Amino acid sequence: MTVMLDRPTPIETPDGPPDFEAMCRTLLSMDVPDGYRAEIIRGSIVVSPWSRGFYYRVMESIREQLRQQLPEGETCGDAPFLFTFPSEQRAYGPDLYVAARAAFDTAKRYIDGEALTLVCELTSPSTRDADWDDKVRVYGKAGVPVYLLLDMEEESATVFWAPAEKGYTSHTTVPFGKTLHIPAPFDCELDTSGFGAPAEQQDGQREGN
Repeated sequence: MTVMLDRPTPIETPDGPPDFEAMCRTLLSMDVPDGYRAEIIRGSIVVSPWSRGFYYRVMESIREQLRQQLPEGETCGDAPFLFTFPSEQRAYGPDLYVAARAAFDTAKRYIDGEALTLVCELTSPSTRDADWDDKVRVYGKAGVPVYLLLDMEEESATVFWAPAEKGYTSHTTVPFGKTLHIPAPFDCELDTSGFGAPAEQQDGQREGN
């Protein structure tokens, strides 16, 4: 009897500095627990829990509103893809994104960050600092046209646009419940009504104060 042994399949990593390739190789081989996601932030692999339940209706609302304004050849999704930025040694898994549909025509497990047209992040206690700092700079420097940041703790929506070397040169913030203008290439109004936490969570936060 002949025993056939499967050869280990090499893990493809995006081109970039050796340290970044090594981190990608480690990240893509990790057995991340259910309910968690892994990203490369500030040169380290960061594992954080996925969104709270009510985040789904917020993302669903954003998807429905943006899909009416999608540029030709682009798609809006929230599947857990890893978008890479090799020159910055970063790999992010955004909560919601708009990207070129052609970028997903690949067998690779990561997507080129240059395919992004819009990124939307919903903060959580474990990711809030990175969403406001690291990702603003990296998305802007990479030329992502629009970055939509929902601060779920402050219950506010901020849109960044006009990407530049150090981040974005323009931004606008409104409290949940107000309308936020999303700049080109979307040029639409985003209704943020209903983006806040359920009453039961708000009550729990007040009791804990």
